[in-house]
Amino acid sequence: MKLYGRYFSIHLRSAMQYPASFWMTFFGQFLAAFSAFLSIYFLFDRFHAVEGFTYQEVLLCFASVMLSFSFCECFFRGFDRFPSLLGNGQFDRILIRPRSTIFQVLCAQMDFSRLGKFFQAVLVFCYAILASGVEWTWPRVLTLCGMLLGGVAIFAGLFLFYAGASFFTIEGLEVLNIFIYGGREFGSYPAVIYGKAILKFWTFVIPMAMIQYYPLLFLLGRTDGVWNALSPLATLLFLIPAYLFWRFGLRHYRSTGS
Repeated sequence: MKLYGRYFSIHLRSAMQYPASFWMTFFGQFLAAFSAFLSIYFLFDRFHAVEGFTYQEVLLCFASVMLSFSFCECFFRGFDRFPSLLGNGQFDRILIRPRSTIFQVLCAQMDFSRLGKFFQAVLVFCYAILASGVEWTWPRVLTLCGMLLGGVAIFAGLFLFYAGASFFTIEGLEVLNIFIYGGREFGSYPAVIYGKAILKFWTFVIPMAMIQYYPLLFLLGRTDGVWNALSPLATLLFLIPAYLFWRFGLRHYRSTGS
């Protein structure tokens, strides 16, 4: 953690070398993030409910996913930019250093301007907590924390899959962005509205529904199932195949010679 703190400090000082640029980008991200929020607002201004979920209830689902995604977009940016490390030969330097490759790639890039999107999600999240009508007991508070933690695990795993695929393609495999950024958009609404086939995919292949739809039912009192409350913890298992895929790619890595 001490070494990570030093990397954190270095990236923060680097970002603040041009404070005007940083703050303009920060507020740009903050304002741009409202486009997704406004789409939900205008939808419910017209239809009032979707599959029985009200505007405030959907906001709770939306904000929890956005919080997790924006956190990963800021602090797991190294995996998103990983193809550039391969292309310019910097990954070869990482291989000869006495630290984990995952740790070094994680620390290679931190995009603090993305915190603008994070703070927008925090504001919506706080409003949704107050307006959702949920009776906040300790089990529900812990379930909500699990939703956030599980969301970070899923998006971190997706970024790791993206980086692992780059070992074979050198350039980033854009099709995986369908699941990374598409997963963020998918999480804006409870998964049940997309149909049973899509719900199964986002449950058993990429377990996004386990950090938004199933625990949301528990928070709203629509089920008392313990499985719904604990489902976010199951998403931590998603990191296992992501890590194994990274290791598989690493074993087959051939230097670009840059």
